[in-house]
Amino acid sequence: MQKMTSRTYPSTTSLRCFEASARFLSFTKAAYVLHMTQSAVSKQVAHLEISLKTQLFERALQGLKLTPSGELFFKEAQRILGQIEQSVLNLLAHGSEAESLKIAVHPTLGARWLIPALKGFGKAYPNIHLDIQEQVCSSNLDNNKIDIAFLYGSGVWRDMTSIKLFPEQCVAVCAPDLINEPFKSLEEFRGHVLIQSQSRPRAWDEYFLLQSSTNENNFIGPRLETFYASIHAALTSCGIALIPEFLVEKELNSGELIRAWPYEMQTQHSYYMTFPTSMTNTIKVNTMVEWIKQHLKRSLEDKNPLLEKSA
Repeated sequence: MQKMTSRTYPSTTSLRCFEASARFLSFTKAAYVLHMTQSAVSKQVAHLEISLKTQLFERALQGLKLTPSGELFFKEAQRILGQIEQSVLNLLAHGSEAESLKIAVHPTLGARWLIPALKGFGKAYPNIHLDIQEQVCSSNLDNNKIDIAFLYGSGVWRDMTSIKLFPEQCVAVCAPDLINEPFKSLEEFRGHVLIQSQSRPRAWDEYFLLQSSTNENNFIGPRLETFYASIHAALTSCGIALIPEFLVEKELNSGELIRAWPYEMQTQHSYYMTFPTSMTNTIKVNTMVEWIKQHLKRSLEDKNPLLEKSA
């Protein structure tokens, strides 16, 4: 592969001209949004094609059309320009001393637990910018793109160090108008819609088996991607949902949801805070680890005030 010298690298201006032209398939429209002349935009794109030794557009009287190479490079140009924009915004927002801490978290865990847990972090550590992205499936975790993740699983991920946060107990919940009162027997589950979880396809089956019971509708019901969607479905009386108890504490305390049955199912896995082992000694990761540990300690003391007195 032929190496490019610094003199042949595409300029940011040429990338912006190409991206806008590809987006509108028009040099004229690109020139308008970029506050440049049509001729200047066209020349920048032509210089880019020369430096890449690749034709990016097919030019015709009817307008522009991206070549196959142009289609591929269009996506790359958008990614590169987006990354530059984000880096600039981070610097403007947090100053030259700022560090970005990239966090991956399951959507419902993030909204219901992590975001409240991070209250005050920005004020305490203004030079650490939090970049939080949703991670629905832990199997898709790319430890090259994240600094720390909050995940449900076995605690074993390749090249990652994991710290256990808490176990998981799932409870069957529903809106109070769906049933007159909590069930008196497992038989009363029959005939009710069981809301399914895409990430836990056997959850209801395990729930009944652990209680030495069966239900022919274990796998029948709307299958939703996140617990957040399942909670909303339960709130709107769409059926009974099997949800980690800590994610529905608010609704249970307020009476918006009730337990259809008192059993708490201890699942096989737990929730973990995990980060690349190579980042064990980095300040930003250690800062977050200590913050979460202190949050868990305070939460435990709030639930069990006698622990604090006996400590």
